[in-house]
Amino acid sequence: MKKHDTIKSVWIMTILAISTSVFAARRPAPVSLTPEGKKLEGHYSKMLADLEEEIKRLEPKVDEKKKVEFTKQFGALRSVPPVTKIVMGKEVSVKYGPGNPAFVEKQKEVLTAARAVMKDIEAFLVGEKEQTIMAKFALLTHATPTRLAEFAQKGKEDKALIDKLLNDDKLVVQVMTLGGASGGNYGQAMRNYTAIQEATKRSHEGFFQVWALAASLQYTGDTYVYPDVPAAEFLVKYYLNYLKAYDDGILDPAFSKLGGTGWNYRFVFPDSYTLEDIDWIRKVLRNYRPDHTRLEYRWRYCRIVRTDIPYTCSVMRPVRPDLNLSRIQDFFLEGGICGPRAFVGQISGYAFGIPTRRAPSPGHGAMAHWTPDGWTTVLGPHFYFCKHINGMPPMDFLLESQAQQDPEGFKQVLMRERLGKALGEDAPRNLGSSGGFWRLLGFYRKQAIVEDQKIEDIGATGEELAESNVSSEKEKIEQLVIPEKFRKITVAKDGTITIPVAACRSPKNGEKIRFMETIDGDAIQVHYSLGGGRPELLSYTISLPKAGKYEFTAHVCSVTVDRQFLLRVNRRTLVDVDIPYTKADWMDTKPVELELKEGRNQILYTQKTPNKGLSIKYFKLKPMAEMQRKVL
Repeated sequence: MKKHDTIKSVWIMTILAISTSVFAARRPAPVSLTPEGKKLEGHYSKMLADLEEEIKRLEPKVDEKKKVEFTKQFGALRSVPPVTKIVMGKEVSVKYGPGNPAFVEKQKEVLTAARAVMKDIEAFLVGEKEQTIMAKFALLTHATPTRLAEFAQKGKEDKALIDKLLNDDKLVVQVMTLGGASGGNYGQAMRNYTAIQEATKRSHEGFFQVWALAASLQYTGDTYVYPDVPAAEFLVKYYLNYLKAYDDGILDPAFSKLGGTGWNYRFVFPDSYTLEDIDWIRKVLRNYRPDHTRLEYRWRYCRIVRTDIPYTCSVMRPVRPDLNLSRIQDFFLEGGICGPRAFVGQISGYAFGIPTRRAPSPGHGAMAHWTPDGWTTVLGPHFYFCKHINGMPPMDFLLESQAQQDPEGFKQVLMRERLGKALGEDAPRNLGSSGGFWRLLGFYRKQAIVEDQKIEDIGATGEELAESNVSSEKEKIEQLVIPEKFRKITVAKDGTITIPVAACRSPKNGEKIRFMETIDGDAIQVHYSLGGGRPELLSYTISLPKAGKYEFTAHVCSVTVDRQFLLRVNRRTLVDVDIPYTKADWMDTKPVELELKEGRNQILYTQKTPNKGLSIKYFKLKPMAEMQRKVL
């Protein structure tokens, strides 16, 4: 089923909306309840009221002096003077956050005061019964009785989904630990989750279950990516696609070990990219640039932006309408400004199961993704200077991601937050500078987790490349030790000569030329990169028993169009070879005729400037028909 035409028709609207979280909660439309719906609303409202009263009775006593000291300390945060920072070339005032050293130091004092209070209530509300009460209260508050009733009144199957959720205490606790359903749409979340579990038994156990539930909670619109197909149907297709990729060893090795509560699994599915593009970008990284799949995690996969999506203004889209490309494929043709680069970076992570989000800042589009050491923003400023991540204040998102790494400690975070909500307290604001007592204790319990677990903020990645192709850091060029078996030139029975790319005189990596193992490690390929300065050469020497004419081909992988490479044969003959647009598949170039002499022949390969990236596995020289007859 081809969906590109539908998706492409709205791609401009998507780009314009980059600074808006696709799945942030929207103001719900007015609800019209049937008589049965009003009855259900009353039932859910009573359930919520009973839970709220029960939670209020659980409030423990707190040492008044410690409470006063804590209140005094966090109140003092508001008087910390701001500092000025330069962010992407602009002056920015920083008052609350890690960019202000005075705030950081003062917040350490607040955390000390918070710890004194928390020490007295360390065993507070940690039993399963209390957790269930709190979680169910949080769910009903977030969903609202009215919206639950609206969904349940649609029919027996819909009501059964709500009943299934509310009657499963362990599921309720897990749902709310993972952050609840986006937009409070718990009915759709349960529809998604049920569909995935019916599609595969593996989604019932281990991290497969956590992943299925987390993804179901994240994407709760009526549709998912494909605008004319119900969300649950395509979430199942994405889940099964990723499950096969996991079984085939395509997903990142860390995919099954994202850790913590499993909250990160909310973000392994793409927010707006088709399965066709997901499959294609996997092919790009595995065929065209397999070295990017082996990098350290800051740049793993998303480095394809740095090497192949140059920052370029005023690109007319689509670049080649005659090719009918998806917008992701189109971005590889000429690059683009921050939006296209962020889109390609995001999908490169999504395709391999790396949790990824958009990270817009004022006037700029960037991305953020998970690493084993924590989340990082990429091709943009630090989290603090972003507008929001997944509909959350960016520093709240970062702190949440850190605290969720400690499942036991995070239970205590949730208990404090939910008690405060039941008591009608204000939510924390300005990074713990104001808010209700219990909800602030929840905030500082997160801070305590970060401190106790020694979790570091690993900062931004490639900020200097946000709107530039020039990095201030000099890239270290590592050399590859190539086994002799990958450099051996072979001759077939029909006289066809196969020349591995590594059989060149000096297989050394430079600015433009990178030798690397193929994705399966069974051969060596070379990549002639888009970046770098002057052209570089690959030099091959071939010994022939007789002079004659040969058909020359190269086995290549490309992601762009309208380019050639140049052969220089025995110093005198120059031959242009057209590079086919292979769309990241491996393909032979069209044969060109070379006249070679008996004995040693030298063939030099290079690309003209400006060039586009190209990967090559081997070259072939096939004797032409007349010469083959002489041989026979």
